[in-house]
Amino acid sequence: MTDLSGRVAWVTGGARGQGRAHARALAAAGAHVVVTDSVRQVTTVNYPLATPEELDATVSEIVEGGGRATGAHLDVRDSGAVTDLVARIVADHDRLDILVANAGICAFVPLEDMSDEQWTDMLDTNLSGTFHCVRAAVRAMKPNGFGRVIGVSSGAGRGGMKDLSHYSASKWGIIGFIKSVALEVGSHGVTANVVCPSSVATPMVMNETTLRRFRPDLDDPTPDDAKPVFAGLSPLGVPWLEPEDVTRAVMYFVDDPGLTTGTVLEVNLGTSASRT
Repeated sequence: MTDLSGRVAWVTGGARGQGRAHARALAAAGAHVVVTDSVRQVTTVNYPLATPEELDATVSEIVEGGGRATGAHLDVRDSGAVTDLVARIVADHDRLDILVANAGICAFVPLEDMSDEQWTDMLDTNLSGTFHCVRAAVRAMKPNGFGRVIGVSSGAGRGGMKDLSHYSASKWGIIGFIKSVALEVGSHGVTANVVCPSSVATPMVMNETTLRRFRPDLDDPTPDDAKPVFAGLSPLGVPWLEPEDVTRAVMYFVDDPGLTTGTVLEVNLGTSASRT
């Protein structure tokens, strides 16, 4: 594992799930990790989003394990708040080296039933939020001649998905955006890459609404009820990833010596085998 001592990392959407796993791994490698999350509900999302208590728990877990971390409430849709946060990071630590732009939401809705608010919330959070964070981070990274930017897309960023047109659009957009950033910042020692996970065992998937979609025959399906259906979508017969499976891909890009950029790494249980 790369020694990240002296490095400063920032993980968005870090209160739980994938973000928590990424933050833990970065801290274990020696980085000071700034963990942010909006910790408030978006009305068009039909599962509970992270809470302040979960954000506090992530930071406490890292610190109690001997790592270094601080937490902050941050809605990535708020461009000014993002800019202010990065300014505080640089003021406190004199640098920002790593960004994992992980914050995101998901909600199933057919196109014809989709409201303007649902479309806007999805794009503002997943795509514009990533833009706000990457723009601010790159400005801080370039003067030091080093940076690692990792955007988190999805299997929905590599192919269409029924009733997820707004989510898919946002995740495809992340790929095009990060690839473009890679072309702009490579000569400054900053790399920009994308991780595309399949379904992950986090609250975004393990919630009543999503599980019922995969087991409509049951009134109150559990993850165990839905597991065979998810497994049937994968050539490997594996239902879903654990957050740490995605973290290995994130850390691959963090560990890279600066020779890989503009790349998409799919961690998707083999589903890309049926796509070009």
